[in-house]
Amino acid sequence: MRDDYTVLAVFEYSTEAQVVKSKLDSEGFKTMLMDEKTIDTDPLLSQAIGGVKLLIHNNDLEKGIIVYNEIREYEKDENGNTYQCGKCKSTRILVAPPQRKSFFFMLFPFFESRKLICNDCKTIF
Repeated sequence: MRDDYTVLAVFEYSTEAQVVKSKLDSEGFKTMLMDEKTIDTDPLLSQAIGGVKLLIHNNDLEKGIIVYNEIREYEKDENGNTYQCGKCKSTRILVAPPQRKSFFFMLFPFFESRKLICNDCKTIF
């Protein structure tokens, strides 16, 4: 990876990455995709190699994060309603990365309950 670019986001499929890349490119940001062709060739490799990485030039990183946070999809409940953070009342809620604090959850990660995280205040609930 080039030293002058930073990973902004990771996507399972290249089509998702292309949509976000197009928006950032239209705003004048310097972006590129990594591992796009590999995953297009064999989509089952996405989990193994860590997905399609959207890279953004370091000079554009701070502004790019702001634009990306405005256009990204946030979690909704089973009825299509947005979740709301209990601490800051934000509706910009994402799925939190798994904690896997015990050996049991390392062996059987599908038993771990799904947790959400506020993209603004980083509260996990």
